[in-house]
Amino acid sequence: MGSNIEVAKPLIFNGEARGMEGFIMVCRLYLKMRMRGAGAEKQIQWELLYMQRGSADMWKKNLLEDLEAREVEFGLVGKFLMKLTKEFGGEDEKSVKVDELKKSKTRSKDHGGICAGVQKSS
Repeated sequence: MGSNIEVAKPLIFNGEARGMEGFIMVCRLYLKMRMRGAGAEKQIQWELLYMQRGSADMWKKNLLEDLEAREVEFGLVGKFLMKLTKEFGGEDEKSVKVDELKKSKTRSKDHGGICAGVQKSS
């Protein structure tokens, strides 16, 4: 395949389950065609660039903190995509983690904006 082939970049993913499958498919194609030689860390960082707004933005922020603290590590892009699918691809088009996040936000508002404690998932 020549490098002159245009490859679509993913649309911004905001955490809505209905957009997740398309986001992952476009990311996989792009990575195979344009970033095959790049390491997993660089590929994952590239995908995170397209996770903005909504619950995806908060999930990305938490994930970046965990990556920097070495609390989580993805040796393969596939493991990252599996975690992404688990977080945002719930059976009822809702993620359990997103629901927990919304509940946590509600509780923190009820307590004057102070969050009692948020556990990070592994």
